[in-house]
Amino acid sequence: MSADHTPKIVGTVWGLLVLNTLGSAGAKTIIPLPRSLIQMVTMGALVAAFALALTVNLRLRIRAGAFVFLLTLLLVESVISSANLESGFGALFRCFRLALFVGTLWLLSRWWNGGLTFVRYHIRMYFAVLGSVATGLVVSPGAALPDLYGGRLVGALWPLTPPQIGQYAAVIIGLTVLLVLGRRTDRASAVVVIVPSFVLLALTHTRTATLGLFIGLALAIGSLILTSAAARRFFTWAVLCAVVAAVGFASALQAWFLRGQSKENFSNLTGRAKVWDALLAAPRSTSEKLFGVGLGDKSFGGLPIDNSWLAVYNEQGLIGVTLVAAVIIVLGGVALLRPPSLQRACAIFLISYCAIASYTEAGLGDASPYLLHLALAASLLAARAQAAPLSTPEVPRRHIPRWAQRSEVT
Repeated sequence: MSADHTPKIVGTVWGLLVLNTLGSAGAKTIIPLPRSLIQMVTMGALVAAFALALTVNLRLRIRAGAFVFLLTLLLVESVISSANLESGFGALFRCFRLALFVGTLWLLSRWWNGGLTFVRYHIRMYFAVLGSVATGLVVSPGAALPDLYGGRLVGALWPLTPPQIGQYAAVIIGLTVLLVLGRRTDRASAVVVIVPSFVLLALTHTRTATLGLFIGLALAIGSLILTSAAARRFFTWAVLCAVVAAVGFASALQAWFLRGQSKENFSNLTGRAKVWDALLAAPRSTSEKLFGVGLGDKSFGGLPIDNSWLAVYNEQGLIGVTLVAAVIIVLGGVALLRPPSLQRACAIFLISYCAIASYTEAGLGDASPYLLHLALAASLLAARAQAAPLSTPEVPRRHIPRWAQRSEVT
């Protein structure tokens, strides 16, 4: 099997990884789903993904890379921090889940060749997830826009929170825009993806996802400006539309951005700052500072941490923070060293989006959509394997009799 050919089953494995990272906690659904059932589905998806990846890569051909190597080190560190059971037996279960997740990425790395195949897998699967959100909105608008979340869009068929939906919508919008600029998809197909995804993003009122989308796209398109006329035209029109929107719809944009919150509530990031201050002020032993308390549910004092760096510091310590920072720095550095291309632009978008979202969202230290986005970036930055040159067979020397040699001389 050639390195360029990706079996269809690999797309199934990627879709199962997406399903696993959807999580089990969220809004109330139209049909109540027990959390145990949801966890069984998501964990079963991960086990199936690992089994299928192993089946399609029985010879264990892998592609060594800094990304999966750093994730493996993070896994080892997580096991060490969770071994004392300070966070309970659930920490060891989360380590097992992370091990299957990283192991599946190792098996899939065989097909990471800098192509756009995994980008298409990513867009299709998350668009299907958003399709379930849109279906829930049509079937039961009250359940999809509950007062509990301030009228923000949630998953009514599968328990998804507004930040999750906003993240999925922002990521596939950005990737689809870049595919259009690179002429790797037609505009009609792009409109089918972008327009409904943007509507869902607006209904979630998710500021982090919106800022990540625009800033990430600006950086990605900026990397193409010198080599792509389409990118230059799009960037010019985008700046013009942004200026017009800022002048003509300033009050509406401000109301959407504030979500009816007071200035005090907005300044402390909807209460996040209070949790962060309490986490940093809590006394810790030297071991807890270095290794953390073990993998948990990304909360402190019963409240969500909502910051990847502080969540990693709490659960995996300073060593975990260093490894996660190394992942971002290595991927970003490799992207900057690559020549301008569509793959590089997509990777820059994904890396910058995850870096921006890490400030108000947790997930960089455990199996999550953010690690899956970064895995996609790693696949885009992988150099295409060069085919081994064909060696020229040695032509055997023909034996010439001595009498013939003498005749040639005479």
